[in-house]
Amino acid sequence: MIAGTGHMRGQELNMQTALFLAAVCGQTYVQFNNKEDGLFLVPRTYNLVGQFKARAYDNRYEPFGFIIESEQCSILAFRGSGSAVDWVSDFIAQQTTYRSVRNAGQTHKGFTDIYTSARDSVFSLLSQLSPDKPLFITGHSLGGALATLAALDIACNSPLSSPIVYTFGAPRVGDPKFVQLYNYSVGTHWRFQNEFDIVPHLPPLVYQSPKTKQTYFYLHVKGEVPRSFRMGSVSGNHVLSSYFDDLAKDQPSVAAAVCAEPPGWCPFSEHIQSE
Repeated sequence: MIAGTGHMRGQELNMQTALFLAAVCGQTYVQFNNKEDGLFLVPRTYNLVGQFKARAYDNRYEPFGFIIESEQCSILAFRGSGSAVDWVSDFIAQQTTYRSVRNAGQTHKGFTDIYTSARDSVFSLLSQLSPDKPLFITGHSLGGALATLAALDIACNSPLSSPIVYTFGAPRVGDPKFVQLYNYSVGTHWRFQNEFDIVPHLPPLVYQSPKTKQTYFYLHVKGEVPRSFRMGSVSGNHVLSSYFDDLAKDQPSVAAAVCAEPPGWCPFSEHIQSE
């Protein structure tokens, strides 16, 4: 169900691809919730390359995503916030130098620390992939921030130099210098953003640390895809299943096909199948 996977700089937006990758993002939460064995569902025609962990805010390593591949492409998926601990610290928005790429400006310290803790594992898995196959990078919420940090790193520091990025409900990640380099270096980024979702509005454009009084500037990377849905609550406007359902309403037949196999792997598959 991944469409338009040829190598090119600045791929056109493909809504079928977006729907499929949103479903893949859903499995990063399944992986996290099954901490003991890390089990999750892999879509038909895909194989698991490997899983990785990252050190979250309470300093414990937790499942944070995986890489899967088919004959056509590879997908790197990052998990969003899986616990209240994550959310408390998501908003501690001091910045740090983004050391994975030279002269890449400043990025959110919380997001950057998590990504840095997973970087070696992620690059070890990436080394198993063919550079001739397109690499899609995806994530929801915090996972979208991690996908953004990874995409610049991978574009600059690996043979997989043309990643195709789709994120959902992602926060801002870095300062204007980071965003300028990112927008130049990463050919394709589509950033799905519900206007009623609070998370894409964080950190604010101008953020002052309550502790140090230092001021930080944040911008979004390119590629906004505006969406508009209200689900009656702050979390309802943000959760992945709401994004998936919103996309599925636009293309119900595609959603039904995406969700058909394996059964239950879509974030909102029961709803789709009953329509």
